[in-house]
Amino acid sequence: MLISIDRVLTKDEVRALRVELDAAPWQDGAATAGTLAQAVKRNQQLADGSELAVRLGQQILRRLAATPLFISAALPRTIYPPKFNRYAGGGTYGAHVDSALMFLPGSRQQMRTDLSATLFLAEPDEYDGGVLEVEGPFGVQEVKLPAGDMVLYPSSSLHRVTPVTRGARVASFFWLESLVADEAERTLLFDLDQSVQQITPLLAADDLRLIQLTGVYHNLLRRWAKP
Repeated sequence: MLISIDRVLTKDEVRALRVELDAAPWQDGAATAGTLAQAVKRNQQLADGSELAVRLGQQILRRLAATPLFISAALPRTIYPPKFNRYAGGGTYGAHVDSALMFLPGSRQQMRTDLSATLFLAEPDEYDGGVLEVEGPFGVQEVKLPAGDMVLYPSSSLHRVTPVTRGARVASFFWLESLVADEAERTLLFDLDQSVQQITPLLAADDLRLIQLTGVYHNLLRRWAKP
């Protein structure tokens, strides 16, 4: 399941982030790549653990905590702190699959990566190329969203970023461990939750149909969630 989430950040918030990011010292992204990924990764990243990366990452996490569509789709248990990257001058990231397990920075706590996220911080007309291509059961899906919008997709997906031939593609990216590990179960819960949200304004709060449907959602979540 690939889901786009609009307006995680407002345009004003994006502009404020870009002022700081455009002036930041960027490092070679290959330094943080795995053995196989080093051969296909050509981009720049903000230093992990830098004051700027931590502060901007916390701002993004605060906004996500107040974004109902994100909570519904991801059912997050653990979120890897957001990182930041930049593609320019032919920068690209060839086909790869994200690591299944990661250690949280500065700890021995390990998390499973169920979902990957890209939050776009440059408008589509600022750069050519830089399309996120995600392979799924129905073929390749191409993603290039407005600044402030975010995409969620399975970390198990083969994906790539096409070469940026003009301008710069700036984004934040991170991974999530969901309370519901199985993608099919998580998709069913998301569809059911969205249906509940859509009919709630149309029915009285004590309508038995709404109560029963909400109960089905929570009982399935109770069955499948692994806190």
